[in-house]
Amino acid sequence: MQLKRNLLSVALASATMLIAAGAQAQETSQPGTPGQDATTLDSVVVTGIRAGIESSISTKKDSTSIVEAISAEDIGKLPDISIAESIARLPGLAAQRVAGRAQVISVRGLSPDFATTLLNGREVVSTGDNRSVEFDQYPSELFNGVTVYKTPDASLVGQGLSATIDMQTVRPLSFSEPVAVFGARYQKNSLGSAADSDGDGNRINASYIGQFLDNTLGFSIGYSHLETPIQEEQVGLYEPWSAVGAGARPGVPAGTFYSDGIKALRRTGYAERDGVMATVQYRPSNAWTSTLDLFHTEAEQVDTANQFEVHIGGYNGNYTPGLSLTGAQVNGNNTFTGGAASGVYPLVRGMYNKREDEINAFGWNNDFAVGNARVNADLSYSKASRDELNLENNTQRLPAPQLDTVNLGFSNSDFSQLNPGLDYSDPGTLYLTNTIYGSGYGKVPSVEDELKGARVVVSLPAPSAAGWLSNIDIGLNYADREKQKTQPEGNINLGPQGNTTIASDLQFDPVNLGFAGIGYIPSWNVPGAVDRYMTFNPVSDLSYLVSKAWTVNEKITTGYVQADIDTEWGSVGVRGNVGVQIQHTDQSSKANYWDGTANGGAGAAKPFEDGTTYTDVLPSLNLAFSFEHDQTLRLALARQVARARVDDMRASLEFGVDTSTGKPGASGGNPRLDPWRANAFDISYEKYFGDNRAYVAAAYFYKDLRSYIYKQTQDNYDFSSFVADYVPPPGGVPAQTTGNFTAPYNGQGGMLQGLELSASLPLDMLWEPLEGFGIVANASFNDSDIEIVDPDSASSVGSAPITLPGLSDEVYSFTAYYQRGGFEARVSERWRSDFIGEIGNFNGNRTLRYVVGDDQLDAQISYEFGEGTMSGLSLYLQGSNLTNSPYQTYASSKDRPLEYIEWGRTYLVGASYKF
Repeated sequence: MQLKRNLLSVALASATMLIAAGAQAQETSQPGTPGQDATTLDSVVVTGIRAGIESSISTKKDSTSIVEAISAEDIGKLPDISIAESIARLPGLAAQRVAGRAQVISVRGLSPDFATTLLNGREVVSTGDNRSVEFDQYPSELFNGVTVYKTPDASLVGQGLSATIDMQTVRPLSFSEPVAVFGARYQKNSLGSAADSDGDGNRINASYIGQFLDNTLGFSIGYSHLETPIQEEQVGLYEPWSAVGAGARPGVPAGTFYSDGIKALRRTGYAERDGVMATVQYRPSNAWTSTLDLFHTEAEQVDTANQFEVHIGGYNGNYTPGLSLTGAQVNGNNTFTGGAASGVYPLVRGMYNKREDEINAFGWNNDFAVGNARVNADLSYSKASRDELNLENNTQRLPAPQLDTVNLGFSNSDFSQLNPGLDYSDPGTLYLTNTIYGSGYGKVPSVEDELKGARVVVSLPAPSAAGWLSNIDIGLNYADREKQKTQPEGNINLGPQGNTTIASDLQFDPVNLGFAGIGYIPSWNVPGAVDRYMTFNPVSDLSYLVSKAWTVNEKITTGYVQADIDTEWGSVGVRGNVGVQIQHTDQSSKANYWDGTANGGAGAAKPFEDGTTYTDVLPSLNLAFSFEHDQTLRLALARQVARARVDDMRASLEFGVDTSTGKPGASGGNPRLDPWRANAFDISYEKYFGDNRAYVAAAYFYKDLRSYIYKQTQDNYDFSSFVADYVPPPGGVPAQTTGNFTAPYNGQGGMLQGLELSASLPLDMLWEPLEGFGIVANASFNDSDIEIVDPDSASSVGSAPITLPGLSDEVYSFTAYYQRGGFEARVSERWRSDFIGEIGNFNGNRTLRYVVGDDQLDAQISYEFGEGTMSGLSLYLQGSNLTNSPYQTYASSKDRPLEYIEWGRTYLVGASYKF
């Protein structure tokens, strides 16, 4: 890994030096012919990867802010198979894989919580518990480009603290003629078929862009269908890894760090997604343009984890003999790495998940000329929903007990091994029964997120006395957002037939867990088994479930004034803007909490609502200085905010009174949270070559986070309203009015800084025989003195302070390509160092884990027919995750693994036709 990192660094440094020397030599050798060069270039039609790269370079160069951009190489063709994969290759950005797909994005070392995502300039909702967008829900075939704003300006509404990511669809009147594209690809996963699922999938897309009424009316529509297999091999160990006491795990020396359980699984299933985008654009004259945007996506994911699991912490249902370990192996870090565990009672489990997501977005924009001014009015609406069904079946060998001996071998670089002595491949020996983990459990989570917005912007020409200004924008935006979550749960109990095997008509093909040393285990139709043999009645009104439902509301009024700068200081051109944005936020949340003291101690659910208001003044300055030889120096200063996580702002809580002291206490969310706030400084140097064919850039950023949100315990919290009706038990004491409340609070912040290097170079600028070859590379280096404590994640990351979630010290990306005569080939690799990532735990809440640095290699080749009867036809062959890079998590040190997952390689072959 160190070698790969060094190679990427050397490649980037070499590209920077070569492009600066070679391309500069070309410019200085022909000082008198820039006009002729421009004329020649104008006659060249650039297509494919070069078209996308040059368009992205132009976007970066022309912006007054510090931005990164991705542009479609053609209609319905972003550079990668997903938006997240493309975004993750940009300088300063890194992806975290979920289910084998790049799904969430960290920017500049900050977790996805700190970035916001826009769709055509409008903030969008999410189907998760928080704000961060799951990018794999947005089909790459429907988008024309993505712009990442690393520095804000006052007119950027919905801006994030780390960045603002704006996904853009096509504008039909930007095209000179109608065009249509149809594409289809077949997909194959290298892990192949298992259980009832195969390793095949497909992608289909179609787009049309047309102009009517003498190019005053434009219409575009796109459709994308995705069906992808879910195939996963995983070994996971229980958390926490803890130092055991003498005799606590017989045969294991005292002080040894030990995990109490291990599982191996093969996950199988599928994910389907259908997306539709449409835009109507009407421009009868330059005085009025009206644009209507519609977007819809719906997705369904169904998967089952076919799982072998064994508790090795001394619990086997209280059968004898109990746990004993022989041949225990302990490394130099006092970590248990292997041995034979006897007296254990393994399970074979079926863990089923069905998730349905839907996102709808609408936007209507009207731009008018009113005298010398322009007025822009925008209305928007978006809504997202998520519905899940989680079911669990547990089976064991009967009659009980059938204790086993399992040979263990733990690894931090491969699948850990667990080799049982008994045979678990015969479904006739495995019974749905009240196992050591019960017979089953189920959940029905649901999320709805709704956002309504309205915006008016007036753009005025600057007064003639202020000749260094070009125009002044005054804007007002209002956003009303409501997000709610419910999560009914319950035991899945055996029906009247009692213990039973699962009938053959519900059995799927067995799955092979040989990668973990187990061999074959049965797999079956989990919801079918629940329907036939079990009962499941999820509820939400039990004491431990009431606090899992909540609603959060935000009403944000944003006003801004921004002056655009366009002047010259001597021979130096100066562009940019200066302005101030004022945000007024009114946030609230309502939920029920469980009062265990009510009804004479029987308890009852009671409503609770809380909230706060605050106002932020956010000045910003962006300056771009244009020097000779196409050099740009950018400076930016800004006050930035990122609103707190939605689930941290929930009003739900768990409440109780200590009957011996009368002191109340609670834990939960905090609707009174202020946002994260930071003062930011950015500087960037950029050198462009050959009419935006190439560039090199170096950027430095510094963020002074004035606060950070931590989970803390506050004493003397006012519980007056909670204990107003409190009746102490016989002999008890009256309730006090203040006590301890554990919740997220605003606390001390700190410093975050980073350096970003990037370059894009077509190699024929250095040596003409290399025409068609090129490289794109970047490297990012991040550092922060902020440390946080997350009590909810103590079992995985410990109770000591940890670094910022999402922060990788180093992130690299490198792409080498060749394009000529219709043939195109590219190889891309991205790598990030270890970081603390966010996952969902069994309770449906987020938890943090140490994640081993991610390394992914992708490649694709294509050929486009240029002339003749096959003109417009393109053929593709793509490969993703070609090294089958694993996803690994660990606890405190790498020799204490938690998860080792492989999702296999993905291959796609297909064609598209443009006409």
